[in-house]
Amino acid sequence: MAEITNPILPGFNPDPSILRVGDDYYIATSTFEWFAGVQIHHSRDLVHWRLLTRPLRRPSQLNMLGDPDSCGIWAPCLTHDGELFHLIYTDVKRYGRTSVGGASGASLRDFHNYLVTAKTIDGEWSDPVYLNSSGFDPSLFHDDDGRKWLVNMLWDHRPGRNRFAGIVAQEYSATGQRLVGERVNIFAGTKLGLTEGPHIYKRGGYYYLLTAEGGTAWNHAVTLARSKSLLGPYELHPHGQILTARDKPDAPLQRAGHADLVETQSGGTYMVYLCGRPLKNRGRCILGRETAIQKMVWRDDGWLYTEAGDGKPALTTPAPDLPAHPFPAAPERAEFTRPELPIDFQWLRSPFPQELFSLTARPGHLRIYGRESIGSLFRQGLVARRLEAHHASIETEMDFTPAQYQQAAGLVCYYNSSKFHYLHVSHDETHGRHIRVMSALPDSVMADAFTAPLSIPDGPIGLRAEIDEERLLFAYRVGGGPWRRLPDVFDASILSDEAQAPGTPNFTGTFVGMACQDMAGTANHADFRFFTYRERDFRADPFIVG
Repeated sequence: MAEITNPILPGFNPDPSILRVGDDYYIATSTFEWFAGVQIHHSRDLVHWRLLTRPLRRPSQLNMLGDPDSCGIWAPCLTHDGELFHLIYTDVKRYGRTSVGGASGASLRDFHNYLVTAKTIDGEWSDPVYLNSSGFDPSLFHDDDGRKWLVNMLWDHRPGRNRFAGIVAQEYSATGQRLVGERVNIFAGTKLGLTEGPHIYKRGGYYYLLTAEGGTAWNHAVTLARSKSLLGPYELHPHGQILTARDKPDAPLQRAGHADLVETQSGGTYMVYLCGRPLKNRGRCILGRETAIQKMVWRDDGWLYTEAGDGKPALTTPAPDLPAHPFPAAPERAEFTRPELPIDFQWLRSPFPQELFSLTARPGHLRIYGRESIGSLFRQGLVARRLEAHHASIETEMDFTPAQYQQAAGLVCYYNSSKFHYLHVSHDETHGRHIRVMSALPDSVMADAFTAPLSIPDGPIGLRAEIDEERLLFAYRVGGGPWRRLPDVFDASILSDEAQAPGTPNFTGTFVGMACQDMAGTANHADFRFFTYRERDFRADPFIVG
């Protein structure tokens, strides 16, 4: 029997929502502050997946300028009612400071929930319908009587209260495009707490409520409850949590939770969920939260269990009996020869990409305009793609002529505005045109660290990064000359949720890409000729020494 190897969506692809329409399967995942919003992958066999589209791509649909790190798009839910695709999502505008565990700290937060629809999943989606702001992780349930119900976690900011105040349900009127009737708290959660990520399903006369609990770190879990009535009361699964690694430190997939269910054409049930793969030496997840899938079974007691019955996330799971449907492999080298970015690439927050970059200003190049600092929450010239493996080689060639020290451009390994390593070219009155690395360090007394500048001549420059789990190495070359490796070994493990700047949300993963800043406001630009991303055996490259 064929098997599926987890994670099916490697790299930062959290909060999965899965949908089958006919013979096609789709998974929607969170994108947080990265534009365009929501990633949708497509499969025909649950084994092979391709990135298909990002539906939130117009300013009228999404504007995240000013959204804090790890805010923006949270937990999309993708459904279909027989006529239209429905996509529900949260745009988080304020998170604030929080204590370890996420249950205390900032009380007032802003979570705005929206609905967009489309006739075809890869076509144009509607402008959003505003739903509510009572909490996050909304999902839409289409009942068999034609009624639609919105469920989301409820946030309670009052002192002394449980911030995660339960799961609420309210009817949605498709004709009126608004919520109607009373909001009802249908599930208070378990003692594990931090109850979120709800989805409702109907089976055998029961409504089943699937939730995420325990927070998004090592205590994460999937909880199941059921009721004869959609509005409750709900009884808890005999095991409470049906999948978790919180008590399984030996499991290769950790942080498992935030799940959704799908039924195959033959009636089998699979569950998708987020997980993390910690580095062997540091225990940090530089790839962020990834998406895994697992075969589940309904037993005679009417409850859902993992196939082995142990509630443990699995590295492999039996594939459904469907014809294999592989997709062409993505090219390692991205050439900027078309008027739009290759689909793997995104940028930060802004719905106005023409202000940040151009693929037509210099044919065959990606031109990035120098805007605000690399830590800006507004207009930032940074184009990047997800890191999807613990061992990777990244390379680009850049043409950039800085005139002064407020102008910089180069190759960046980026988690957020307070965690990155940036190999960049700049200019000053002492060294002229030079190259150096700036690191933003979340777990260091000194927040910003710089290597010594190395003077370089004018002309195009090659930039290279080598990631080997927690080790990060940089190199450069001028023209067609040899690679010159910088002597420093940088800590790649800071590019993770676990390396926290105190009091900040950390929900994303590592991106690798190209950046340009002009903090003098003159919009000096850098031109990038290509971008190569290659996963490989790190030891096989003679460039690496030791």
